[in-house]
Amino acid sequence: MQLNIRHLLSALEIKECGTVTQASKQIHLSQSALTQAINKLEDQLDSQLFERSNSGMFTTASGELFLERVKRAFSYLETAAQALFDTDKTKRMAFLRNVTIRQLTALNTIVELQNYTAAAVRLSLTQPTLGKTIKDLEHLSEQRLFNRVPTGVEPTWRARQLSKFASLFFAEIHQGEDEVKRLKGQRSGSVTIGSLPLARTAIVPDTVTALLQEFPDAKVSITDGPYEEQLNTLLHGQLDIIVGALRTASPSHDIEQCKLFDDSLSVVARVGHPATDLFTQPVTQTDLTQYQWIAPRQGTPTRAVFSQFFEARGLTPPQDVVECSSLVAVRGLLLNSDRITLLPARQVAVEVKSGLLAISAQPLPDSKREIGYTLRKHWKPTPVQARFIELLTQIAR
Repeated sequence: MQLNIRHLLSALEIKECGTVTQASKQIHLSQSALTQAINKLEDQLDSQLFERSNSGMFTTASGELFLERVKRAFSYLETAAQALFDTDKTKRMAFLRNVTIRQLTALNTIVELQNYTAAAVRLSLTQPTLGKTIKDLEHLSEQRLFNRVPTGVEPTWRARQLSKFASLFFAEIHQGEDEVKRLKGQRSGSVTIGSLPLARTAIVPDTVTALLQEFPDAKVSITDGPYEEQLNTLLHGQLDIIVGALRTASPSHDIEQCKLFDDSLSVVARVGHPATDLFTQPVTQTDLTQYQWIAPRQGTPTRAVFSQFFEARGLTPPQDVVECSSLVAVRGLLLNSDRITLLPARQVAVEVKSGLLAISAQPLPDSKREIGYTLRKHWKPTPVQARFIELLTQIAR
C-alpha cells in the first residue's frame, strides 16, 4: 500500500489540534487540502480514522491505533533528518514534509541490490525514472548517496544510515496497517522471525503452529541465515525477532536479549560410529582427541564453547576440522564419514529418533549456552507478535 507521507503528517496534525482549521494553520495547507488528504488516507486503509462533529475531529479506535504507529514511524524519519541537518530546523522540517515513499523505497532497494538495473526491474520503474528519484532525494538531503563502482553502485555511509531509518519507518507503518486490519477482522496480523540453528528444528515451528491455531489468518515469515545477517535485518525493522543462541557480549546497543533456558552440547556421531560404543559413559579426553571433528564456524557461540571446552582441559582445540554451521550439511558429513561434532541434543532429536545419529548419554560439562530471543530496543509488538513471544516462552520452557 503506497501511502502518502504528507497525508500521514496531516492526520497526525489533525489528531494533535482536534480541528482541520487549526491543523491547516500549523502545517500551512488549506482546509480543503487537509480534508482531501484524510479522505484519501481513510480510503486507502478502508477504515475511518476520525469522527467528524461540529466541535472538531476525534480519532476512532482504528485511528488511535494507526496514528500511534505513524507517530512512532515519524520519530525515525525525524532522527534521520536530525542526522542530516543537525543545526538547521528549517531544513529538517523541509525534509520531513517533502520526502516521499517512492524516494525511500527506491533508496532501500538500491542499498540492498547495489545495482540500478536490478532495482528498476524490482520496482517496475525505468532506469531514468529511478535515477531521477534518487537525484531528487540527494537534493533534498544535500548528500551524495551512491558512488559508481564496476559492479554497479556502492551506497555511502549516509545512504546506509538513511536506509536504516527508512526501513524502521516502513516497519511501523506496516504494523499500523496490520492493527487496523485486525480491528476489521480482515487479517490477524503478521510476525517475521529469524531462526538460528537450534530453534529451527522444533522451538520456532512448534510456536508458529500454536500461534496459527489461535490466529489462523496471521501472516508468518521464517528466515534463517548467519547471525550477522539476521541481526542487520532486525535492526532495519525487517525482522521482528531472532530466536536462538544469545551472544555473551551484546553486538549492538540497539537490541535486548531475553534468555529462555540454558542448553548444553553433546557429542554427536552416526549410528555405528566407533565412538558410539563409548556414548553410555562420560566422554573422556581420549574420546575427544582421537577423531576428526566438524566444528561450528568462527564467531558463533557454539564455536566459542567448542574451543573453551578443550582449552579448559589443557587440550589444544582440534585444527583438522570442517567448519560448518548448516545442519543439513553437518548431517550429511556425519552420516558419510567418521567425523564427530558437538551439537545440542534437541537440535538432532529427529535424526536420533529415526536411528540415523547417536548422541552421548550425558551433555558435556561446561558447555552451556544461553538460548533465547533478541528484539530491537523500544520495539512495540502488535497483539499477534506479543502472543508469539508468550507462546515461545511457554514452549521453550
